[in-house]
Amino acid sequence: MSSLNVCVVAFEGVSLFHLSVPAMVLGAGGEDSSSARYAVSYCAAQPGKVRCDQGLTIDVPDGMAPMARADIVIVPAWNDPEVAAPVELIDGLRQAHARGALIVGLCLGTFVLGDAGLLDGREATTHWIAREVFARRFPRSHFRPDVLYVADDNVITSAGTVAAIDCCLHLLRQRHGADVANRIARMLVTPPHRQGGQAQYIEQPVPQLPSESRLPEVLAWAREHLHDALSLDALAEVAHMSRRTFTRRFREATGTTFIKWLNSERVARAQQLLRISEHRDRPFRLIVTGHFANA
Repeated sequence: MSSLNVCVVAFEGVSLFHLSVPAMVLGAGGEDSSSARYAVSYCAAQPGKVRCDQGLTIDVPDGMAPMARADIVIVPAWNDPEVAAPVELIDGLRQAHARGALIVGLCLGTFVLGDAGLLDGREATTHWIAREVFARRFPRSHFRPDVLYVADDNVITSAGTVAAIDCCLHLLRQRHGADVANRIARMLVTPPHRQGGQAQYIEQPVPQLPSESRLPEVLAWAREHLHDALSLDALAEVAHMSRRTFTRRFREATGTTFIKWLNSERVARAQQLLRISEHRDRPFRLIVTGHFANA
């Protein structure tokens, strides 16, 4: 299988974590023929050495050349949301977008996409801490300040640090299916699917109660029974909580409602089963026969 070229933008003070995430997620498949191979390279506005936020220095000898041949361009968190990126980077992003490359902005990297005009008329998000600056600087964007990541056509933007992993896993899931994304998530020991619409953070700290430790088990049980008529009351009973307490704990733990979580899980399972020919008719039963009256 031919490889897809991924170009990650480097610049002075770039987050070493964000610089590494694309290779960790997209490159984790190795030589497995069941998924596309990704060749990850790095570019910079000017050729030469770039110092990361942790003090390490990387060499980017080819300048902007890797972006010109990239299928996917990823911009890590930008240093200062009030400072525009250099013109070389802005022009390179516009050209890459014009020829059909997928453009991804991680965290404050979304601001660089905005400076390039790629977010006008599109949904976008960024780290919650910069929401006011973003709304002021890019009023033509359909800003979604509370979500983990959002895709609009061939532009994807994500929230804060760890949401970069969710964003890259989403990219894998959309292009190669849930099986591939789940396998990579297992290798990275990270949740296989956090919905893009999930809240970025929780305002109030959640007290640790004995019953809360059961939530992961309850969610795992629900995933094994997606074909059943699941209800909020049923899961609350499994968790040994009242409906009211379970509803509150569920929202605090997942950042979404039970019905949205259930619909998302059933759709993901349907997509997975569609990839298995002997179960081609089953996904539709999962979706159609779901009972939500008590949810």
